[in-house]
Amino acid sequence: MADRLTRLAELAAHGANVQQGQVVLVNAELGHEELARAVAAAAYERGARFVDVSYFDPHVKRARIAHADPDTLEYVPPWYGDRMRRHADEHGARINLNGVTAPNLLDDLDKTLVGRDRLPRLREQGEIVSERSTNWCIVPAPTRPWAALVFPDLDGDDAYEKLWEQIEHVLRLDEADPIAAWDERMATLRESARRLTDGHFDAIELCGPGTELTIGLLPTATWWAADVSTADGRRHLPNLPTEEVFTTPDPERTSGNVTSTKPLVLQDGTIVRGLRVRFEGGTAVEIEADENVEALRARLAVDDAGLRLGELALVDRQGRIGPLGTVFYDTLLDENASSHIAFGSGFPFLVDESEMSRVNESGTHVDFMIGSAELEVDGVTAEGERVPVLRGGDWQI
Repeated sequence: MADRLTRLAELAAHGANVQQGQVVLVNAELGHEELARAVAAAAYERGARFVDVSYFDPHVKRARIAHADPDTLEYVPPWYGDRMRRHADEHGARINLNGVTAPNLLDDLDKTLVGRDRLPRLREQGEIVSERSTNWCIVPAPTRPWAALVFPDLDGDDAYEKLWEQIEHVLRLDEADPIAAWDERMATLRESARRLTDGHFDAIELCGPGTELTIGLLPTATWWAADVSTADGRRHLPNLPTEEVFTTPDPERTSGNVTSTKPLVLQDGTIVRGLRVRFEGGTAVEIEADENVEALRARLAVDDAGLRLGELALVDRQGRIGPLGTVFYDTLLDENASSHIAFGSGFPFLVDESEMSRVNESGTHVDFMIGSAELEVDGVTAEGERVPVLRGGDWQI
């Protein structure tokens, strides 16, 4: 186990590209302690000046929702954001640990109230990502409760072992040189992003079971892989694993219907199943789901822009997550199994400076998965020509 934790922690520190002398924030939940300690060690070995580990306790969140005055649930102490802002101003590094620690903890609570308490997400997170002031990385942190959720038919030890094996596989930790393996995959993803950018598409059309959606793009929109650099040139891999190429759409030009193909898991662990959305003029005018739609609606009600799109990401079938067929109930993993879109904040760095003000700006960012083998993706040029982009999960460009 120690070797597993060390290899995962070293990959996280590599993904964040921790630099000599940096202050490193590690955001985790209670239940992630072992990996958080290993990440701290890996960061110090790379020369970190200080590692600050912050633990979020979902049981305290439950107590707040169950007992606090509902009118106070949207309050966030200003020093939470001040801490992130000060760290970003000093160009620190950040490593987030993802992984379910208390599944179904909030299931019996009023979902509207659950959605109003948006912690542990902070508005400042989106702002800092858009500014590209910090080098950062999110990695999965296997836990026994998470394993039981993903593999309910296995006993505790077997489920935990299977989760670890699959996490190691999708992180390429089962390779002799995981970093070299990621360099190879990132080169492929960057090339896919380049080809999409060179297409100069005015819009992307997506068609599949329950989905007929047109997403308009801004004229200077570019596509990126999750292999980026800070504004002052520090390369990092924000998500590990990652299998996507993404862009930021025109927030006023999405129309049609879309149906999710995997459960959406909100940051507090609430599972939204069977999500269906209808867009008109860029805004989600109908949001329905088989379970927990109230929690999502409340999460998006942070501002008017929460009902518009900030991201479109395409995923081919050459990655390691989709072929497993596992629903991980963790957006970091599930969104890299299939193409997805996101409500809320977009990425100004994906367009020219002249169009940055048109990118969606919101206090939320919620990804949900819409990809499948049946999904057909076309690019539409300004002249109206339709160009096949994805068929059966394979690139056509």
